[in-house]
Amino acid sequence: MYVYSLESFMYTTNMQLVSKIAAGKESIKVILSSIYSQDDFGKYPKSIQTALKFLKTTDFSKLENGVHEIQGKDIYVQVFDQISQPIEKTRSECHRKYIDVQFWINGRELVGFAPMKKEYPVAEGIEERDLYFLEGVEDEIQIPASQGDYMIFYPSDIHRPGIAVDKPETYRKAVVKVRADLQ
Repeated sequence: MYVYSLESFMYTTNMQLVSKIAAGKESIKVILSSIYSQDDFGKYPKSIQTALKFLKTTDFSKLENGVHEIQGKDIYVQVFDQISQPIEKTRSECHRKYIDVQFWINGRELVGFAPMKKEYPVAEGIEERDLYFLEGVEDEIQIPASQGDYMIFYPSDIHRPGIAVDKPETYRKAVVKVRADLQ
């Protein structure tokens, strides 16, 4: 597990790109790593361990796109194909009830990230999906993600998925939704 800090950057893949993007920002942190690393998942809460074990042991070539329960509605995964877009066609989002464990099955994208420093206006809320698109998010950085990478976003984290690295491209992704009140 790596805790990405703008002051002490510890993630090695694409480090130069992220360090340039992050230069001059205050210290903010996000958890990211690769499913191929030798990380000790025991450092995470049990619910996150369950999500990561699922990601590490699942053959996604045999799993259809859609929603699949892992532990009922407490922990489930959404598997989908997406085409990355220029940043102006993407939206910052947050969740209130679930933690996102986002995993890149193949392809790549940039992911915007910002801590929830204040209340931002909700441009659109889809309560049944625990999905809230925000306006006017400040100090957002972009983090590259590619095959095997995962990032963990808590309800206090704002993220903007789907940003194209160079040009729009198709990628496949799994997002494990973990109820935030689980341990």
